[in-house]
Amino acid sequence: MSAKATVKEYMTREVQTVSPSDTVADVARRIVESDGHNGFPVCEGRKVEGFVTARDILLEDEETTIDSVMATDLIVAHPEMDVNDAARVILRSGIQKLPVVDDAGNLVGIISNTDVIRSQIERATPEKVGKLMRTLEQIHGITVHQERGTVSLSDLIPTQARVYADELEGRKYELERGLAEPLVVIDNNGAVLLADGHHRVCAADRVGIETMDAYVIVIDDPIELGMQRTAEKEGLSSIADIDIVDYARHPLVERTQRLQ
Repeated sequence: MSAKATVKEYMTREVQTVSPSDTVADVARRIVESDGHNGFPVCEGRKVEGFVTARDILLEDEETTIDSVMATDLIVAHPEMDVNDAARVILRSGIQKLPVVDDAGNLVGIISNTDVIRSQIERATPEKVGKLMRTLEQIHGITVHQERGTVSLSDLIPTQARVYADELEGRKYELERGLAEPLVVIDNNGAVLLADGHHRVCAADRVGIETMDAYVIVIDDPIELGMQRTAEKEGLSSIADIDIVDYARHPLVERTQRLQ
């Protein structure tokens, strides 16, 4: 990915639209039948004429046509727009989705607040991976390389003994919406150590997910790692050995409450 992430890298290209001549009843039915949609771009051909949401049609007569209730003062994005700029627009305007139009004004996609969050996650995680790689090389005098792939949760060796139950719901929410960061694991001669993502893994295990996307740091010349020795000492050989603490809240929550 280029240093400048653009809207076209994260937008959804297959966009559901409605017509200006559709009725309130038509759109209400589409919203009910859709998977989480609460509004649609209103298009004549490929040209965006407006946007209609569930709020726009609330209390309107069923036979009212959409062109009389849709919003026409639109904010749109361009495919080459910096995704950070799109994030600012979404945040400041309070809207959840931006239609994406090309130079001719044709609809080519849509970008949502969820897409923007995903873009930030995908750029933050590689920085974390790079820092861990440099630390391993400097401390142990070794060389490592990075791969991207899918790992089986059953193969993971935890390096953290406990997770907090109250945080698992948030991780489950992220997993269901495709917002979870990839895991960070270390492959040391076939031993796959989980370096980052213990809450995500436990949440995934609870909902029956068996594999997850991961950044894999491969140690070129296998050595004995301190984190591996610690895991063995604490009896951690699989994610089933991670203790889910449900009698205490996450330390961050506790500190926040003490400050209130």
